Amino acid sequence: RDDREDLIYKTKKEKYNAIIDEISKLKAQGRPVLLGTTNVEVSELLSKLLTMRKIEHNVLNAKQHQREADIVAEAGRAGQITIATNMAGRGTDIKLTDEVKAAGGLAIIGSERHDSRRVDRQLRGRAGRQGDPGSSQFYISLEDDLMRIFGSEKLSGMMDKMGFKEGDVIQHSWVSGSVERAQKKVEENNFGIRKRLL
Repeated sequence: RDDREDLIYKTKKEKYNAIIDEISKLKAQGRPVLLGTTNVEVSELLSKLLTMRKIEHNVLNAKQHQREADIVAEAGRAGQITIATNMAGRGTDIKLTDEVKAAGGLAIIGSERHDSRRVDRQLRGRAGRQGDPGSSQFYISLEDDLMRIFGSEKLSGMMDKMGFKEGDVIQHSWVSGSVERAQKKVEENNFGIRKRLL
């Protein structure tokens, strides 16, 4: 599986536009896309943006659970776009056709990093099952909750100094590393809170 470095944008708006552009490209290549979101609001917002661009898709969240099996069954078809919140469709294998395997397999897009690295790993793990081809890519903005908690001002200042314009993207292992560190801090904080509650 091709796990790519995070793409980082200044604003959520730029990030969402970049996600929709990428989905449109992947669809044209005949690859199915699983777009993972951290909550229902974001999944519905991205659904609206796809609809505005006339890109057909399915949404899998707590509201659609009666259709979950059908949506998951379709998710591996060529050019099929599926938006899913983290809880939705877990533990179900997305079956790929030979045509899709030849096109590069299932593309996973994460609309932001989750507080927990485990949840991100689970999302990545939906692609490239049993030796199938596939890719995963997270899109991040400095306005995301996780980034806001941990030092996005410094990063934002750096982007300004380097002359970043709207829509420009940073892709660098240093940034992915700082995201992982932020997640680790959140996990440690949560662990501390749980310990105190017990």
